[in-house]
Amino acid sequence: MMPLTYADIGKTYFVQKVGGKPEVRKHLENLGFVNGAEVRVLNTLAGNIIVNVKETRVAISKEMAQKIMI
Repeated sequence: MMPLTYADIGKTYFVQKVGGKPEVRKHLENLGFVNGAEVRVLNTLAGNIIVNVKETRVAISKEMAQKIMI
């Protein structure tokens, strides 16, 4: 298990765990980052990470990505 920040671009992973404060976890769950969800890093741009989760592109900060374990 590793944080999403260490994911290779273009490779598919599955969310194992979402950490952080309850409000942060809830926000990430609303974006689609739930246990078992398929995620793929599309690109990194200016410290942000662009991922494809549940067939939707989402840009999240590096700090948020560190709370998502794959």
